[in-house]
Amino acid sequence: MKKDARELLELIKNQVDLEERDPDKLRHNFDELYQSFPSTGPIKIRQEEESPAPAYWIVTPESSQEKVLLFFHGGLFNMGSTYSHQDLCQQLSLATGNSIFSVDYRLAPEHPFPAALEDCLDSYLWLVEEGFRPGDIVLTGISAGGNLALSTLLALKREEEDMPRAAVGLSPILDLTFPVVYQHLKDVEDWIDYDSLHKLMGSYRWGQNPGNFLLSPVYGDLEGLPPIFLQAGSCELLLCDVNRFRDQVIEREVQVNLEVWQGMFHAWQMFPSTLPEAEQSLESVGQFVRDLED
Repeated sequence: MKKDARELLELIKNQVDLEERDPDKLRHNFDELYQSFPSTGPIKIRQEEESPAPAYWIVTPESSQEKVLLFFHGGLFNMGSTYSHQDLCQQLSLATGNSIFSVDYRLAPEHPFPAALEDCLDSYLWLVEEGFRPGDIVLTGISAGGNLALSTLLALKREEEDMPRAAVGLSPILDLTFPVVYQHLKDVEDWIDYDSLHKLMGSYRWGQNPGNFLLSPVYGDLEGLPPIFLQAGSCELLLCDVNRFRDQVIEREVQVNLEVWQGMFHAWQMFPSTLPEAEQSLESVGQFVRDLED
């Protein structure tokens, strides 16, 4: 059944209590919310037994076996999994024609920074070691996963490793210093709030300087990065950070596309089978990835 953005926003607020102190309960509620929405199929999921971090191949009948979206799930670094992102991954595979390699990176607070980033970086390097060409890999992530996709780019640059073809950030979290007084932004209508976000990010960075570019990609050396595609909602709490990042990427003469979707909240792309704007936004991602091949 199709829903509009306001209905979904209220449902998320009622289901996911970011003040919940029990990590297991928080993760259960998060996963069950997203799994309660139907998947359109067809989909095939296979766990990869040899990868350095738990990971899954998600493919459709049309998926390329050579071209890969290396996918990092959302969940504010404290929750989320491939399980809760199956429909999103399936739709990304259909839209792009690529196979999806989804990494279940380690979560905070049990595993603070840099554990998640290490898992994402190691997963990319493992794919390359397995014979996938960097030019056939697109780093892709939503919310915290968008942060990890862009942080992985910066880590690869620091280590002087070969870069992937591009990166996609869906509602990415880009600045853990939180310099903007977000609660005063008049257009915000979101399911994340400043206080909860600050608490959850604190459990991830665990005393590390939030200005570290591997925590906050907005402070990284962005020169020489591959093409970057960004999406954010006009009602997102963190839209201003995405705009700042886009401007800095442009200053470094890196190709960047930013789409701001009117009336959308943080990570609305998670509902492609229910929310028309989510389906359309993933079609736009697919067009970006397909255009890379031209």
